[in-house]
Amino acid sequence: MTPTLKTDDVEVIEKTTPFQGYFRLDHYNLKHRLFEGGWSGEMSREIFERGHVVSVLPYDPDLDKIVLIEQFRPGAYAALSSGWFDDDASPWLVECIAGIIEKGETPEDVARREMIEETGLELSQIIPINHYLVSPGGTSESVFSFCGRVDASSAEGIFGVTEEHENIRVFSVPTQHAFDLLDQGRIINAMTIITLQWLRANLGRVKGEWGA
Repeated sequence: MTPTLKTDDVEVIEKTTPFQGYFRLDHYNLKHRLFEGGWSGEMSREIFERGHVVSVLPYDPDLDKIVLIEQFRPGAYAALSSGWFDDDASPWLVECIAGIIEKGETPEDVARREMIEETGLELSQIIPINHYLVSPGGTSESVFSFCGRVDASSAEGIFGVTEEHENIRVFSVPTQHAFDLLDQGRIINAMTIITLQWLRANLGRVKGEWGA
């Protein structure tokens, strides 16, 4: 379905940046056209600007294994104090590979760079999955998702860029075990859930394309 309203149907009255640190916070005063005609009243909103991201689910079709990582996430630590999570929930999350797109890079460039930085492994083939908005009510962040072919036979160890405070544990699991973790609710970050669900739905096609 084609949206009935587009970017031109928004008028930005004022945009400022009240905070710039590791991430950025922008403030917008804006209004937009209404479905029934006319314009909305002036809205005041803060938007979390953290850039755009790539995620990669590394899959070895020959061993039928998925490579995952585990690392500490401060946002998860803050969220766990809400009381909405089980007592055994941890701010060390099981995740796929991910990284921010830097100026001059393509999403595929980032996929290959982050794979080496976070696991020490190289991608031999890449299949695009999707491109989606993370939480459009309050952040501009989007994610380009990929499934990448790897050799999981040596997927282990501790990786990450020390000056970026990364301490990443790498491991591999049989594909069905990864799907079981998903079904048991033990994977609680969206980009990993999305890529695992995609692989489960497309596993036969991926094996066929990669000759496994």
